[in-house]
Amino acid sequence: MKKKVVILGGGVAGMSAAHELIERGFDVALYEYKKIPGGKARSMPVPGSGTDGRFDLPGEHGFRFFPGFYRHITDTMKRIPYGQNENGVFDNLVPVPRMGMARFDHPLTVLLSSFPSSIEDLKTALRSIIDSDLNLSEDEIELAAAKTWQVMSSCRERKLLEYQNISWWEFIDAENQSVHYQKFFATITRTLVAAKAKESNTKTIGDVAAALFLDMLTPGVTNDRVLNGPTNDVWIGPWLHFLQEKGVDYHLGAEVTSIQCKNNAITSVTVVENGETHTVGGDYFLSALPVEVFAKLISDEMLVEAPNLAAIQKLSTSVQWMTGIQYYLKEDVEVVRGHVAYMDSPWALTSISQIQFWDGYDIRNRGDGTVKGILSVDVSDWTTPGILFGKTAMECTKEEIHQEVWEQIKRSLNHTEVVLDDEMLHSSFLDPDIQFLNPRDKINLEPLLVNNVHTFDLRPFAYTRIPNLFLASDYVRTNTDLASMEAANEAARRAVNCILDAADSDAPPCEIFEMYEHDLLTLWHKHDKKRFEQGLPWEGKILDTKRFSIHALAEILF
Repeated sequence: MKKKVVILGGGVAGMSAAHELIERGFDVALYEYKKIPGGKARSMPVPGSGTDGRFDLPGEHGFRFFPGFYRHITDTMKRIPYGQNENGVFDNLVPVPRMGMARFDHPLTVLLSSFPSSIEDLKTALRSIIDSDLNLSEDEIELAAAKTWQVMSSCRERKLLEYQNISWWEFIDAENQSVHYQKFFATITRTLVAAKAKESNTKTIGDVAAALFLDMLTPGVTNDRVLNGPTNDVWIGPWLHFLQEKGVDYHLGAEVTSIQCKNNAITSVTVVENGETHTVGGDYFLSALPVEVFAKLISDEMLVEAPNLAAIQKLSTSVQWMTGIQYYLKEDVEVVRGHVAYMDSPWALTSISQIQFWDGYDIRNRGDGTVKGILSVDVSDWTTPGILFGKTAMECTKEEIHQEVWEQIKRSLNHTEVVLDDEMLHSSFLDPDIQFLNPRDKINLEPLLVNNVHTFDLRPFAYTRIPNLFLASDYVRTNTDLASMEAANEAARRAVNCILDAADSDAPPCEIFEMYEHDLLTLWHKHDKKRFEQGLPWEGKILDTKRFSIHALAEILF
């Protein structure tokens, strides 16, 4: 008989686990609280926006970003059928050739997101160097380069055991540098991943930054990709259809309210579905719930059997808010063909103009038919006062949030010419995960885990001391080491491999990919690993292989 796996949570982690399990012959039932699949990766309709038979306008929890170094989630996407696509929904990813850096006191700087592939790209690269005007001293540029090299050339062991416990702010010596240095190299962390430079650890920030940087310098590598339509249209929806066709029993609008544990085993979970409460049993239980949700379900009985689960409850406090707002425009304003980081915005905004990437998508069939452009924005800082009302996002009403974000974007883009004006604005939509308890007090139903210093030891493995309980979410220990859809997918693969082992299954294990490994740097990594094992610090210089004999090189390598 098939072994039954009960999956709690239907975001990327839950759907990834269901995908791997159903293909390996398990009976899979999945329970998702929301009525739309996909978790943080989902898109959603704007309620009531469609008129005269048109569909509702598309909204997003936050815009999607698929860096070139992602390997797990893109591998899964290739196995999700989509029309005549040879590589399934993976072929719905399109390259993003540019990115923008917007500031209050400087025109938009356009940068390349990948290695130049044309004369026009080369011109853009050279122009961006001239126009960037970052006001950094030569010493600060040299320091930034040295710190980047240090992260790139450090061994994995040093990163894991040393850099996990050093804040990014401390590592780059931001405290002793200019405001301009702090703004560019330190505060950009909150723009990219809602991480505060003084709290987030160097390994996570450094690994991601180095990977993005190296991919930009590697010919043929696409450093940034986005989907060619609303997320649920071109990815999540087809994925759900595929899973259900394969036999996954996928329940939407089903809230897991408790987990029953007895005699060192999970016996069942309690689910509220369509207003009715029932229990669900199974052989194995896999939690793909966000850390802050699962932490509340950990019972005293579970802690008796697996005391280390208490660390998850502590880890659940390491979350920040990173939430999307869409601005629907009466004309399509591309801004730049890629993502834009608003360096001076107090609320750490990033945006992308979406329609330019949605080839074949007719926005005229949405809303009232007059929307021609969508500016999708992420708000990553909810605790710094804004420029319009002088209040934090936490203190603002919904309407004040819409006005404040719009004003910060306009002030960043409108310099030598007016890129955005109020007449262009049709309407806006704030992610409904932001729930207003009253006009100003609010909660976020889906905050984002941030890898702060001294939190790595709190992060669990995909298995637990309860033999039939497994964990698959972006807070699990992974090679990805960043709260993202990539980490969620990798965590799901690890959890499935643990279930295969527990079930004595002869099905092939899920592939786990290495991350942040660069063959060109192998020599330096081995050299630093040897120093680390001897208790020595990172050497601080570029290894000149010409000065080494064959024997010396062999000693380093082997």
